[in-house]
Amino acid sequence: MHELVDSHAHLDDSAFDADRGDMFERAARAGVRRWIVPAIDRGNWEAIEHLSASREGVYPAYGLHPLFMANHRRDHLGELPHWLDGHGAVAVGEIGLDFYVDGLDPDEQRDLFVRQLHIAKEHDLPVIVHARRAFEETIHTLRRIGGLRGVVHSFSGSEEQARQLFELGFHIGIGGPVTYDRANRIHRVVRQMPLEWLLLETDSPDQPCMHHRGERNEPAYMVDVLETIAILRESDPGEVAKVTTANAATLFGLA
Repeated sequence: MHELVDSHAHLDDSAFDADRGDMFERAARAGVRRWIVPAIDRGNWEAIEHLSASREGVYPAYGLHPLFMANHRRDHLGELPHWLDGHGAVAVGEIGLDFYVDGLDPDEQRDLFVRQLHIAKEHDLPVIVHARRAFEETIHTLRRIGGLRGVVHSFSGSEEQARQLFELGFHIGIGGPVTYDRANRIHRVVRQMPLEWLLLETDSPDQPCMHHRGERNEPAYMVDVLETIAILRESDPGEVAKVTTANAATLFGLA
């Protein structure tokens, strides 16, 4: 059995309230025994802290997600450094830019993103970045600030954008979308990229694999992601598992 790290899973989500324990057991049987759980707003920091304290292998990340701008307050940003210092954070996240959803002020997003990047840099923590229809600006911002490391999760950009991220010291997270037959752009990126910059993820409970289309996603399904990537790269799944697990452990400082 492969030892895997789900580098992005919202396991505090209410979608898991009815069977969270069983979900963890299914994941463990599939070889997924460590999980990075990123926050979305101030309202779920305590839940993530509790989950990480109550379940071995769960690692918290704290941040303010661009899709939830309406929930964020200036004092939440002021609280973030304290949470990073005292609550076992392995990353600042989920943070970033989203220019796909209507009604989100781009300038407010930019200000929040940049401030959190500086906080991560001051705390020497990696960042977990959400970028949707914002890859070029995200890359430019990361390059301008400099001295950062992390992952752009659920990557859907081009081969050139991926290359620029690698040069900046950033990984890309690949999950369920890679399993779909028509995901040609992601397939090209995965085939050609250096394996040392790849992380596996589920983004549970969202973005299920093709074989679970329409269902709630969960970490056990990440095995489909692993097997798809191995096929695309004409590689042994064990080697992909070994390297991506080591990548996650190194980036997030996992035990």
